[in-house]
Amino acid sequence: MNVDELLRDALREQADEQASVGPGLADRVLTLRRRRRNRRYVTLAAVTVAVVAVAVAVPMLDSGKDEVRPSGGIQQVEVNAHPDQSPPRDLISTGGTALAAYSVPKTVVQSANEGVTVRTYWLLDPKTGKYVKTTKWSWVAVAPGMKTAAVLEQNLPASRIGLLDLASGQVKRWIPVDHGVGGLAFSRDGQKLVASTYGGNPDQLEKTEGSDGWDQKQPSTRNGFYVFDVASGKGPWSEVELKSDPNDPDVGFLNGRQDFALTPDGKYVWAGNPMGAIGKDFYDLSGRKVAVPADQKYLNWWVDAGTSPNGKLVGGDFAGEKWKTSSWIVDARTGDKTEVHGQQLLAWVGNTRLIAWDIAKDGKNEFHNRLVLVTVGSDDVVPLSGFRQGNDGAAGRWEPVFAQR
Repeated sequence: MNVDELLRDALREQADEQASVGPGLADRVLTLRRRRRNRRYVTLAAVTVAVVAVAVAVPMLDSGKDEVRPSGGIQQVEVNAHPDQSPPRDLISTGGTALAAYSVPKTVVQSANEGVTVRTYWLLDPKTGKYVKTTKWSWVAVAPGMKTAAVLEQNLPASRIGLLDLASGQVKRWIPVDHGVGGLAFSRDGQKLVASTYGGNPDQLEKTEGSDGWDQKQPSTRNGFYVFDVASGKGPWSEVELKSDPNDPDVGFLNGRQDFALTPDGKYVWAGNPMGAIGKDFYDLSGRKVAVPADQKYLNWWVDAGTSPNGKLVGGDFAGEKWKTSSWIVDARTGDKTEVHGQQLLAWVGNTRLIAWDIAKDGKNEFHNRLVLVTVGSDDVVPLSGFRQGNDGAAGRWEPVFAQR
């Protein structure tokens, strides 16, 4: 079955069922300029995918007059958009997928050659539908249902994990850990929580010789992961050794932050491996390395959207062929590709739509982008937020967190 056939099937299924959308790439992965090679890497933010339904008309920006809503040939989806807000102040959601929170990173300089990335979060208040600022947490992952968030206090790696009640803003339970935690991600069903452990702060920065900016500190201190049962708060720690070769600096290279996540079925833990043969590593829940699952072969760790709810499609890399900014949608089994609007795919909305970052239709600045809703097999692009400011990928621009409701 090719991609076109899969899309036709998915469109037919969409009218009959509401598939659950789970966390795609919940780990927030960052890349950096290599010190030994002249490679260009892009900073990406991972997301936790989510579902919320809101019926509100979509106001359009002046700069988006040529962009249209989904046509009559494709079933329309409910949208709650605020294309005049960046960062957003009021709830953004579409077709079941909601922006549960967002963060604004800031580089805090500690010395001439050392610094650290610190995030300030805005969490959705479910009572008011507005985003509320908090400086308590260094990391936030929102569980499916959008009632609970797993949080880490400042000064990573953390010695405990908090389960935060989003309605009251209070931590209802703490999970103590013996190995410091730097990142968190829920399983698609919300029953498991994977915690990435580090020997040092994964957000530590350094200025290397010949560099004008900040790079992630090397070598990475990632050393393993926990898989917790959320209900009981219990789960084992698995060591994941970072192998290296003194004669080859690329062997064992990881980004300073290279978090783990759970596969959509919750059977395996995985993470990107920039220097690995297939760019990613998979483990069973006890920490034993396993072969890549057949339906995860085309998964890219730097593309936040991950696998569609029905498991048939995967959000792919930047394409830029048919349109100035576009991305590939990949058949999870065959690798066949089709092109969809969107500069960077962030989260699935059902099986045929996605939330993405994208620039204006006539835009020239690749960093002046906004959240949009795109549809596979359609030219339609619906603005969801206002444009992020800035002319580069520097800290200070808001980064979304999606979660299932």
